[in-house]
Amino acid sequence: MSDLVIPPDLLPEDGRFGCGPSKVRPEAMARLAEVADGLLGTSHRQPPVRDQVRRLQDGIRTLFRAPSDYEVLVSVGGATAFWDAAAFGLVEQRSRHYVFGEFSGKFATATDAAPWLEEPDLVEAAFGSRPTPGSAPGCDVQAFTHNETSTGVMQDPVRADDALVLVDATSGAGGLPVDITQVDAYYFSLQKGFASEGGFTVALLSPAAVERIERIAASDRYIPTFLDLATALGNSRKHQTYNTPAVSSVFLAAEQVEWLLATHHDLDGVVGAQQAKADHVYGWAQERPFASPFVDDPAARSLVVATVDLDETVSATEVNAVLRANGVLDTDAYRKLGRNQLRVGMFPAIDAADLAAYTACVDWIVEQLTP
Repeated sequence: MSDLVIPPDLLPEDGRFGCGPSKVRPEAMARLAEVADGLLGTSHRQPPVRDQVRRLQDGIRTLFRAPSDYEVLVSVGGATAFWDAAAFGLVEQRSRHYVFGEFSGKFATATDAAPWLEEPDLVEAAFGSRPTPGSAPGCDVQAFTHNETSTGVMQDPVRADDALVLVDATSGAGGLPVDITQVDAYYFSLQKGFASEGGFTVALLSPAAVERIERIAASDRYIPTFLDLATALGNSRKHQTYNTPAVSSVFLAAEQVEWLLATHHDLDGVVGAQQAKADHVYGWAQERPFASPFVDDPAARSLVVATVDLDETVSATEVNAVLRANGVLDTDAYRKLGRNQLRVGMFPAIDAADLAAYTACVDWIVEQLTP
């Protein structure tokens, strides 16, 4: 079936719809090429690179309307490294975790493995739904996942008690609404909403989170230097990272932030554009006899990752094989979910017109595959 040739007039201009790394805008790549000779391969502690780190920090602060007393931490290592860093440097004794998919459970696994912490408190929901947050007596951290990439479910973080609110926003940041004043650590990698490469984390930290980091760092708890948030924070204040960063990642993310602000003015504008894209994809699925949104609750359906179930008469594997052969990439279901499903990245760098073209391509393929 992968021999099927989709009519060229149906194809999207850019066929990258993955929910892992997002499409990187060609304009950002062109800008990187313009400055690469004077930037790549130079010291990350000298002004040219530190200026890019500062540029990213300033852009993040503006986009999220962060209060003046919040700090923007930058660190080498993605969310996986930050989970371990938070287990060392943000959780004092016990954390609560809201688990509703593959990635929302990973931070809980990290805190559970830490012998200096108590067993974490888990509030779980079936994949495709989201748990109900509430007060967590005995816990000094409440850990949320803003967007569960594996299932296409989003959850707004809430402050339910005095615990620090930590939010893994890796696939949600820059595309979902958030009130940063209700969050103490809003952390994310750059390869999704910020259309860059992986291996880098940004975290918006409240004064309470900074106080917790500095107090734990001053205690007798052993913390590996690479995972020491106090060390990362000290370097961030100098607009640099403790370890050598991938400068291209910083530059591409800064380009994306400035593009978001220039195109949509603020986060509300970005979210409005994301809502329109999500409305198209979910509306298309609801109108097709062979498809339906995986997430039943419309309010829980992600604005950045759409999951669409196909019925037994249409094989998602075959649909994706045809798409891939025609240059339309990476809309396979999350492998461990095991569903006959399309999972479509709708990150800010992905054009609404290309998403419309994507659904038109699926319609055409299903027509060819259906007897």
